[in-house]
Amino acid sequence: MSQTYHHRGFEIAVAVESDLSRKGASGVPVSVGYRAIVITNRIGAAVAVFSPLRFGESRSKLFTSENDALMSGYSAERRVVDDLLVP
Repeated sequence: MSQTYHHRGFEIAVAVESDLSRKGASGVPVSVGYRAIVITNRIGAAVAVFSPLRFGESRSKLFTSENDALMSGYSAERRVVDDLLVP
C-alpha cells in the first residue's frame, strides 16, 4: 500500500511494508506488523530531501495495521517538514 500527499510545497510519499518475521514453533508467522517508509521531495524536484525514513521499528514495535502505518508515517513526516524544512 502506498500513498502520496502534498504538504506546504513538499511531496510526501508513504509506502507500507509488512513484516512477517515473528514466527511460532511451526514456522508460521504468529503476527503481522507494518512499518512506514517515507520519501520527501520538494514538489517538482527529482531528488529526495532526505534518505528514506522508516517509522515503526523502534524497539520492535511495529504498527498493527496498514492504515495506522500509512497515517502515522504521513503525520510524522508532516511534522518534519513543518519543523525543519519550512521557515
